[in-house]
Amino acid sequence: MASEAQRTRRKVTIERTFSARIEVIWDLWTTSEGIESWWGPEGFAVKVHRLDVRPGGELAYAMTATAPEQIEFLKKAGMPLTQEARVTYTEVVPHERLAFTQMADFIPNVKPYEVATTVEFDTSPQHVRMVLTLDAMHDERWTQLAVMGWESELGKLAKLLKPV
Repeated sequence: MASEAQRTRRKVTIERTFSARIEVIWDLWTTSEGIESWWGPEGFAVKVHRLDVRPGGELAYAMTATAPEQIEFLKKAGMPLTQEARVTYTEVVPHERLAFTQMADFIPNVKPYEVATTVEFDTSPQHVRMVLTLDAMHDERWTQLAVMGWESELGKLAKLLKPV
């Protein structure tokens, strides 16, 4: 159930269309191997520690900066090069919808807060349209960084799938 803050927070939507089978895309979102192959922006590597894709289940992972520019950015921001993260699934409808929450607990000098993300898949015989909706962050700069991160992640996903 969404908190009052999540219901009133501005949402950001990112859409992509892929000429791939939904089963392939779903596996990339719901298996350790799939997640590790694309999750995290360019210049970061992800290692899944635990994955339980069901409402109330969790994805626990470590995301480590690997590219020099990301390492430099994190050092300048006073942030660790490896961030442990946990996603809690709130809704799982196979091949149709994933929803999850995650704590934004990595921002220097900002009290941790919860961020919700929903991914919807609309399938046709020729393609899969994916709509990702996320909560805006605490300010416009961090919202832009979150969108840039997701755009980068989805770019990595697109390299594994053929965009339409």
